[in-house]
Amino acid sequence: MINIFEVNETNKMVEKENFDVRTITIGISLLDCIDSDLDRLNEKIYNKITTVAKDLVKVGKEIERDYLIPIVNKRISVTPIALVGGAACKSPEDFVTIAKTLDSAAKTVGINFIGGYSALVSKGMTAADELLIRSIPQALASTDFVCSSINVGSTKTGINMDAVRLMGQIVKETAEATKEKDSLGCAKLVVFCNAPDDNPFMAGAFHGVTEADAIINVGVSGPGVVKTALEQVRGESFEVLCETIKKTAFKITRVGQLVAKTASEKLGIPFGIIDLSLAPTPAIGDSVAGIFEEMGLERAGAPGTTAALALLNDQVKKGGIMASSYVGGLSGAFIPVSEDQGMIDAVVDGALTLEKLEAMTCVCSVGLDMIAIPGRTKAETISGIIADEMAIGMINQKTTAVRLIPVIGKDVGETVEFGGLLGYAPIMPVNEFSCDDFVNRQGRIPAPIHSFKN
Repeated sequence: MINIFEVNETNKMVEKENFDVRTITIGISLLDCIDSDLDRLNEKIYNKITTVAKDLVKVGKEIERDYLIPIVNKRISVTPIALVGGAACKSPEDFVTIAKTLDSAAKTVGINFIGGYSALVSKGMTAADELLIRSIPQALASTDFVCSSINVGSTKTGINMDAVRLMGQIVKETAEATKEKDSLGCAKLVVFCNAPDDNPFMAGAFHGVTEADAIINVGVSGPGVVKTALEQVRGESFEVLCETIKKTAFKITRVGQLVAKTASEKLGIPFGIIDLSLAPTPAIGDSVAGIFEEMGLERAGAPGTTAALALLNDQVKKGGIMASSYVGGLSGAFIPVSEDQGMIDAVVDGALTLEKLEAMTCVCSVGLDMIAIPGRTKAETISGIIADEMAIGMINQKTTAVRLIPVIGKDVGETVEFGGLLGYAPIMPVNEFSCDDFVNRQGRIPAPIHSFKN
């Protein structure tokens, strides 16, 4: 039971500390829509999504009104489209028709984003997987709400370097295809290692094949709440610091649990997981980098940042697990550059580099996220950065991801404005020494020795 004291605490978090439920995401299986006829396939996909999710936005607004808790996004994730479209799609253009159908369904039900324009290719690519991947630039350029993710590696299978090489090219092509919008298409494209099946956060959400026909996953976020709590324990020991973060994460997760259960009951869809991720926004005071500074670092990126992030990530998960039996997704701390004012400031001040961000991804929830780089960056260089990040995930048995945005026509020293929750970002320099001969080798990097646990 949630008591009046918890209600009052929650109201304070909402009013003064930028707390919100970041998303209610309905995961929808499209496996029963599979058809060899492309027109029938698109019709089935549209009908299922608009039927299952028809009340999502309405219910989200009702919960906001009843509990006075902001629910920023209402989203949908679907079965990886490479699996769904394989029987009907014979060209990249065929897959683009499905992207447009997803976009149309998203607009009909009034959601913010729809994820699952995806392929899972950690060991190899089917013909359908490759067609979908090659369709991504056109698909993201011709839709508004569709998000794409490709899983190219895992601890169990290794890294598919053929897919890594291809994704470097696709990121560049997507940047070119959306250059009139400052290469915004790349903000809707994520490359994963060890992608989770139940992630409610975009752009990486898809509905895993092990999931039920439909499921409710909720993502909560509160960097501002954690920062405010830490202000009360300045100068205290690490034990006090950890306990404070754990207790705060517990409170945040409790609210997410309430919203998830309520949404599940109102929509008649089973509850899946709570994703407790400290996902920042450009709003002042809603910054993960601000938490580092409150811990005692002058700027994110200063010596000690990786240790601070490791502590934060671990305590957030410990507190969340005590508050809900079903914590999943990407729970922990996100470190996107463009979406976090403190991270932006750290880059501008020279405290934070791409290499330091890569080190931090060893201990955070995701990886290199929403990082703008020069538009002239080579596809092979992007593939090399992806390979590095996938290796971190594979060896450490964790999820890692890359969302790089090579902004066509812009270079180091300039900034790019994405708007909304995506914020703005300074263009960061990239190591320009060549990795071409390495990434152009064929095949895959084998799974590490500790993957053999059968």
